[in-house]
Amino acid sequence: MLCFKVGDKAVYPAHGVGEVESIESKEILGSEHTFYVLRILDNDMKIMIPTSNVDNVGLREVISKKEVDRVYRILGERDVQIDHTTWNRRHREYMEKIKTGSVFEIAEVLRDLSLLKFDKDLSFGERKLLDMARNLLIKELSIATSTEERKVEGRLAKIFSA
Repeated sequence: MLCFKVGDKAVYPAHGVGEVESIESKEILGSEHTFYVLRILDNDMKIMIPTSNVDNVGLREVISKKEVDRVYRILGERDVQIDHTTWNRRHREYMEKIKTGSVFEIAEVLRDLSLLKFDKDLSFGERKLLDMARNLLIKELSIATSTEERKVEGRLAKIFSA
């Protein structure tokens, strides 16, 4: 089980990178529980995660610099089979990938939707997923590499420019 300290950065699936603001104990139904209070950096939302439930909810550390290279390799792949099923089935599959919290699955969603966008117009839901995947990746890649978000954004734009 991962242990975080106050000030640590952690990734909460589908919400992105947050900072552990505090570790609090609360009594619930007569028993004592300890929680991480995580503030999501993108929107200041606060989430309380029971320390005993970290693995179940998928809370994880920010990726390492070595893993960043793997993310960029995934984003750069072009020999991939894009799912041309109905948009709502694709939407459901992509949402499941984002919910896993895996930066690699999120990279696949961004790559697939970006490539699909060259072939056809994306549905409203797909455009929202594309933006969500892009924002989640930009924040985590910027923190993992200690780089400004706009530089990561520029690199992503370059990868997907036609």
